[in-house]
Amino acid sequence: MIPVPSSLAVYALTAFCAVVVVVTRWILGSGRSTGHGVSPLVLGAHTGAGLLATVVWTVFILVPADGKAWHSALGAVGLGAWWVTGWFGVLLLGRWLPSRGRHSDARDRRWFLGLLLAVVGHVGVLVSGVVFTLGYLFGAV
Repeated sequence: MIPVPSSLAVYALTAFCAVVVVVTRWILGSGRSTGHGVSPLVLGAHTGAGLLATVVWTVFILVPADGKAWHSALGAVGLGAWWVTGWFGVLLLGRWLPSRGRHSDARDRRWFLGLLLAVVGHVGVLVSGVVFTLGYLFGAV
């Protein structure tokens, strides 16, 4: 196995999480999604926290650590925003739960692909939150 520098992994996971936030907003905000609708409040919170996390965390990892308190606070705010984004993403996954009713089993082929991508994306954001937190706590970021 090829060792990957921690900084490269953090950059890649940050880009992955940003893409998940943008694509989720694009799909759910435009009505292109399969499955059930979502609360605009949950989608807005997911998008807002995700954009905040992307900007703050990117500044945190790109600006050199100078030992000042503002840099650590910036990282903590970015981490908090990633965790909020991840948990709202899990709430968005609730739209894939089966519904009850006369037309509840009318699904097309895109249903499984959409579910798979949603799970990979949002569980990936939560796993990235764990990686970011551990990297922050142990000084690897």
